[in-house]
Amino acid sequence: MRRTKRGTARMKRLLVLGLLLWLCALFYVGIFLFVGGFLLVRLEVNRTSTCEDVLSPSAGSQADFCRTQPRFRRAVVLIIDALKVDFARYDHSNLSPRPYENKLPVLQELVSLDRSHAGLFTFQADPPTTTMQRIKGFTTGSLPTFIDVGNNFASSAILEDNLIHQLGQAGKRVVFMGDDTWENLFPKKFHRSLPFPSFNVKDLHTVDNGILQHIYSTMKGEDWDVLIAHFLGVDHCGHRYGPDHPAMADKLTQMNGVIRSVVEHLQNDTLLVVMGDHGMTDTGDHGGESAKETEAALFLYSHAPLFPAPASQAEPPVVPQTDLVPTLALLLGIPIPYSSVGQVLLPLFPPPGHPQGGRSGPDQSEALWVNVKQVNRFLQTYSSMANDIPPDRLSELRAAFAYVSSAYLASVQQGAPASPELLRSMQAYLTSVRDTCRASWARFHPLKMAAGMVLLAGACLLCYLLSELSSAVLTEGALRAPLVAGVCVGVCVAVAQLASQGHLDAPWCLAAAAGSSEVLFLWRHRRRATHSSKSRPSAPSQLVGAALLVLALRCASLLSDSYVIAEGRVVTFLLCSLGLYVPLRLNWDGHLLPPPSPDSQKPPGALPAIPLPAWAVRREGVALCLSLAVLAGSLCLSLALHACREEQGASCQPSAFLAPLARMQDERLRNLHYLLSLAALAAWTHLLYRWLRHYGNLNAPGAPAVFAARWLLPAAAVLTGLHWAVSATPEDSFRSLAELIRLAQSVLPRAAYAALGLGVALLWLDPLTVFVKHRAPASASTHHLPPPPRYRASTGISPQAELHHLIPQLYQRIRHSLEDGPASAAEAAGGSSGQDGRPAVEAYGLGTVYSAPLVLLVGLLGTGVLLLHPESLAPAFLLMLLEAAALLHIHATCTTLSGQQGDHATGFRVPWAPVVLWSLAACQFFHATGHLPTFASLQWGAAFVGFPDGHTGTLLPATLVTLNTFSSHILFALACPLLLFWPLVTEVRCNKSGRSGGEESEDVVMEMRLRENPQQFSSALLQLAARYLFVCGAQVFASVCAAAVLRRHLMVWQVFAPKLMFEASGFLVGSVFLLLGVALVLRVDVAVSGWFKRLLPDASR
Repeated sequence: MRRTKRGTARMKRLLVLGLLLWLCALFYVGIFLFVGGFLLVRLEVNRTSTCEDVLSPSAGSQADFCRTQPRFRRAVVLIIDALKVDFARYDHSNLSPRPYENKLPVLQELVSLDRSHAGLFTFQADPPTTTMQRIKGFTTGSLPTFIDVGNNFASSAILEDNLIHQLGQAGKRVVFMGDDTWENLFPKKFHRSLPFPSFNVKDLHTVDNGILQHIYSTMKGEDWDVLIAHFLGVDHCGHRYGPDHPAMADKLTQMNGVIRSVVEHLQNDTLLVVMGDHGMTDTGDHGGESAKETEAALFLYSHAPLFPAPASQAEPPVVPQTDLVPTLALLLGIPIPYSSVGQVLLPLFPPPGHPQGGRSGPDQSEALWVNVKQVNRFLQTYSSMANDIPPDRLSELRAAFAYVSSAYLASVQQGAPASPELLRSMQAYLTSVRDTCRASWARFHPLKMAAGMVLLAGACLLCYLLSELSSAVLTEGALRAPLVAGVCVGVCVAVAQLASQGHLDAPWCLAAAAGSSEVLFLWRHRRRATHSSKSRPSAPSQLVGAALLVLALRCASLLSDSYVIAEGRVVTFLLCSLGLYVPLRLNWDGHLLPPPSPDSQKPPGALPAIPLPAWAVRREGVALCLSLAVLAGSLCLSLALHACREEQGASCQPSAFLAPLARMQDERLRNLHYLLSLAALAAWTHLLYRWLRHYGNLNAPGAPAVFAARWLLPAAAVLTGLHWAVSATPEDSFRSLAELIRLAQSVLPRAAYAALGLGVALLWLDPLTVFVKHRAPASASTHHLPPPPRYRASTGISPQAELHHLIPQLYQRIRHSLEDGPASAAEAAGGSSGQDGRPAVEAYGLGTVYSAPLVLLVGLLGTGVLLLHPESLAPAFLLMLLEAAALLHIHATCTTLSGQQGDHATGFRVPWAPVVLWSLAACQFFHATGHLPTFASLQWGAAFVGFPDGHTGTLLPATLVTLNTFSSHILFALACPLLLFWPLVTEVRCNKSGRSGGEESEDVVMEMRLRENPQQFSSALLQLAARYLFVCGAQVFASVCAAAVLRRHLMVWQVFAPKLMFEASGFLVGSVFLLLGVALVLRVDVAVSGWFKRLLPDASR
């Protein structure tokens, strides 16, 4: 009998976890399928151009373009990462320039000296503006796709035809030095390479100084034809300090000297290219498609005349980055890469019929003709391999090429130069092909998108049903059939695909498995629900209420780009509105008023199960008002911590708390921010420690979890504060201690990681924080007075608090929970109490045995993710803690006042309102910690906290950036089970002064109520997790619908697609930590069962 009961308990734990894992898997498959249809990767054409492809119509069939004398024999390409066009401009009238202004005068000097030798352009980058994608763009000439941004962590080799490959095929020796991303993109393609680690954004000098040690000696030698040097200091300075910082002035001044020295080393047959791969925002970030991120600088120079007919322009003309590829190819005498859709830069080539003055190479008409033929060849090949381009558009392009081809061949046969109209027609054709490809590569897979949306809708429906009928599905075998059916259907689809197509399409196999599993579960549950009226919700009004209305408004706001841009304030408004609605609803229902007299004529059902005394109602009302005040204050203060999007323009000013302390130039302000951050960190640690101590969870000597709370958590906080002090030290200070400071930047965070990791491991190993004291029987003379505990010294709290948090008559309750028969239970209870009526066993911390490990785990992980944020954001985490506590107390107070605490028929239900509030708080603090649903707002510096010298792989930095970005999702999802425990934790406040008369001690059992009702405990935990998944999943579904419906919207790639990626990623991360929180609760339940068995060895016999 006992084994059967214990086995059933284990099965329910496994079933709860299994159901939640299954729900999460359904969401994952739906997201994966939709993203696969929405963010398509374009087809790569793995063909290469040859010298025979570049033939002029007047040349014989034996002519070889690669053997003709090129315009330039050598080229030096200086890539200054993040060199935005504003950095390259020079304004003589600006007498007080900002740190990034007027720092590159050499460019203006060379242009002013002779416009036929030098030219400055605005280098227009295609988004995403990340380094790896930009290198691919200006070496292949192809257009990127949105999903390419995810590959910036792991750069894979470029397979498409590119400039590096063509230079190697032509026998030209390419020497590279600088950013090691090139080595990953072009493995074994360089004649000689000197790569340097590139991912450490805090390192401003290693890469640049390494290049400067070799570039001039290399230029003096003869063993190179093309020299590529990729400087990173400007980009890293922007990430670390922002453009408006003295360090940026120093770095740009250094680059000015580099350009000047390189020009002095140039020969007459060498072309100099100075370019930026992308720009940067006012905060030094990049990755999006704003003008500040896409407008880089391009500077071309040669000692020989470069521009046959220079034009005087006030502003640099705009040149797309793809246009550099065909231009460099023809200037260096190599074929244009096969997949390039760029257009040659005409000002660099002489007009038709214009004397070239001894210069070799094609004129404008010949360059355009070679370019047109290459683009048409790529278009024909690509259209035969993929069906992306609409047939009618393809016919128009073919007709345009036929016209251009016949007109050019006719002019060659007549020996007349090409007319300006023909040149414009060629340019129009090249522009049309590029625009067509850009539009076609943004095409979607509607069937995959629809299937993903259906799966996500089904998963949301399942979450809703499970949340309302959780007790009905917690039976053995409720999940087995859907899982088996899903696996069988998925295998059958896979076999059918292999038999019919010869290959496996994994997304459709997963979709078939998930869909069949959903349908079967819904069908089986519907049949069972019709025969089980008890499983139906008893309060239909709870199904649709203010909470779900707020959730619907939140989902509807995701369909508007304006609301997505202002999401931080929208979520704050919804959170505040719903938070105020809850007490107003309580007052409307009369729960904030003292109960009527016992002789009231109201029906019994109108009163709570156990009416509260008047003093308790007043006390709970005061507590509710204080919690609302803390909530409102936290929300107002957190608004001052938000970042700004580019779309908000000058109307939004980013918070000063978002910048690291090292960026602050005012020493007094920096010290003030540091002290404020230390105070917030100390308050964070103290509040967590004080809560655990208040409820008696720090009394057990030698308990691993108590050791983690008493020592490891404070130690990690101290290490974090020391790391902040070291990181905030300016580089020009304490130069004699530079090595020690660099060592501390590595050792201190790693020590904090180790302490926090050890604390999490100890907590999982033994999560109990219960202290047990066995008391000898008292004399009969003291039977009428309960004496104070005799073992008070170990508790560290007052006698009143110690009595306040005892679990009375523990021994009898243990007997009732472990023994089978009432007779044996009564016998054991009678012999286990002291003569004074007090229990023979007294336990401290048992009333919060489930919530204490969760609170400690949140504290440990919260300290860890705080370490990954800028130091000034410590107040944001303190506000997060206060807001979470306020929401928990509002929920607990409302539960107490509405009478649910004493009504166990509800099964410890957590209403929808606190769940929706909890989810909104997670999103609200995503913005309050300086994050935005844009790639430019990613805080890449988190990857180097503790690793200032960079990483050898990509998994660890990606993990650190993920923990930084979704820290609020992680903490709120992990702490979600506290919504179930908090009303029980605060139950003692109402029972302290005799709410039920003489039975006070019997009622004040706090979280032991869950232990007495294991079926309702499992049901409530599953219900809460399912509701949280539903709320988060509904927001993902809304983002999916917005991306699908508005996929042709002007702002789809700037607003809706990034929002979808962040919303889906936040759900993935949050659901994992929700499962971790539920798993910890179940782990505690297992530990409590073992503790009971050790306390009563007879029960396990």
